Amino acid sequence: MLSDEFGREVSGVRVSLTDRCNFDCVYCHNEGLGDTRGPLAAQDDELSTDRVVDFLEVAADFGVDSVKFTGGEPLLREDLAEIVARTPDEMTVSLTTNGTYLPGRATELVDAGLERVNISQDALDREAFAELTQSGAYDRVLEGVEAAVDAGLAPVKINMVVFEPTAGYVPEMVDHVVENEGLRLQLIEYMPELAGHPEWAIDIDRVHDWLSDEADRIEHRQMHDRRRYFVASDDGDREGMVEIVDPVGNETFCANCHRVRLTHDGYLKGCLNRNDDLRSIGETKSRMREAFRATVAARVPYYGEYMVETEDGWERNEQYRDEEGDRAPYAYTED
Repeated sequence: MLSDEFGREVSGVRVSLTDRCNFDCVYCHNEGLGDTRGPLAAQDDELSTDRVVDFLEVAADFGVDSVKFTGGEPLLREDLAEIVARTPDEMTVSLTTNGTYLPGRATELVDAGLERVNISQDALDREAFAELTQSGAYDRVLEGVEAAVDAGLAPVKINMVVFEPTAGYVPEMVDHVVENEGLRLQLIEYMPELAGHPEWAIDIDRVHDWLSDEADRIEHRQMHDRRRYFVASDDGDREGMVEIVDPVGNETFCANCHRVRLTHDGYLKGCLNRNDDLRSIGETKSRMREAFRATVAARVPYYGEYMVETEDGWERNEQYRDEEGDRAPYAYTED
């Protein structure tokens, strides 16, 4: 297993299979790549099935034991089940999706080897959901959650981005996972440095404090310095789990990062937030090994190293000002 110069082993990869999406969520930064809404047909720049599998085999050779497939919306890839089936046996396979294409495909994916799924759902109100996602697919998402549970993917993680437009929905979403066996809630801190709109960011400690009061017990995960809150139902018969992912300004979060990311068009990112050191995986396994080694060796904790805290807030470390990768940085969305 490869380690970077900060002693962080890389045990997982996050693979974006497409930058296409049928949603246009107002907070989306698409893994730091910018806008996703557009033509839903397959694009020429997407990695082929064989190149994705070749990369996974290379990663497995370096001791990587987990992969999460993402997008855009990864279920827009018609070959997703084939990719899952051809993933090396030693890797656990998970997926993050908006859930709209899971009805009719969840069982196929489980049969292919999918073990876990995260489904984005930021509100339980149909109108609020439509406003946040710029889609009318609320019922379809609920069907996708049900399909995932029925296919054996429980516990299904519900991903909810926490920012000013959604913060008020947190209590009812917690109640929702408490009352529905097979669901867990993952609250994800909004990242204004990627998605813009700094006025939407909230103090995530507000949510931690509220959950601390609501929870019967709290667990602490070493990975990313995460806390898990277990909330019991009013009658005490059920218990829901809520986990907070809070990276913004969190040096400890970065210190425990164990993943690198592969973009849909074949470039490795050592950090989700960075966009200036993209490395091409090339066409051959030899080139992929070289790119993977170089990416891991150059990994830098985002907060506390790449970004340093000053009197004016977090600012980019001058040491990394002139770094360049194998391609020009992706353009972030400004608004």
